[in-house]
Amino acid sequence: MTKKKYRREELLEIAIDLFAQNGYVGTSIRDIAKAIDRSVSNVYHYFENKEELWLAILEYSVQGLPEKLRSVAHGEGEPLDRFKELLRVHLNRSIMHRRETKIFFIDEERLSPKGKLINKQIQKEILDIYVEQLRILQSHKLLRTKNLKILAFNILATINWFLRWYDPEGDMSKEEVFDEIIGFVLHGMCSE
Repeated sequence: MTKKKYRREELLEIAIDLFAQNGYVGTSIRDIAKAIDRSVSNVYHYFENKEELWLAILEYSVQGLPEKLRSVAHGEGEPLDRFKELLRVHLNRSIMHRRETKIFFIDEERLSPKGKLINKQIQKEILDIYVEQLRILQSHKLLRTKNLKILAFNILATINWFLRWYDPEGDMSKEEVFDEIIGFVLHGMCSE
């Protein structure tokens, strides 16, 4: 890794920590510069402003999620098995970027119209993937509800709440937690 790329990555990691702790509004470029023991101008060398840094964090962590989910959704296997794997991959990716994901949901209202548009586009892509997969499950008569968009919102809300309370040091392993969440989602949506 080049020295320049390392410094940019270092800035992103520190910014993620500070945004996760203090929120977007509660974190300044000066705070980030102080945390890495560099000047404010050093931060501005890599990022034009705080929102550009925020958008770089989005690109670094969450922007690839729709493609990962699409890959699983269009994979091999029975529709219900693919859907379970979709949930598992989404939960796992959420844990990998837990701090970043929290930042995007909590501080979205502070973004400029451009930042909001980018964030919404990613969220819409993810929603569309879930609705498409639910439509397939519905065609196999595996769902008990007809409103697929509301069901997708509920599933995504379950994943988002998981990010708020998940404790990696808790009594259950990550896989046990995933199994419980997947079981909960399937119980709520599948025909008996």
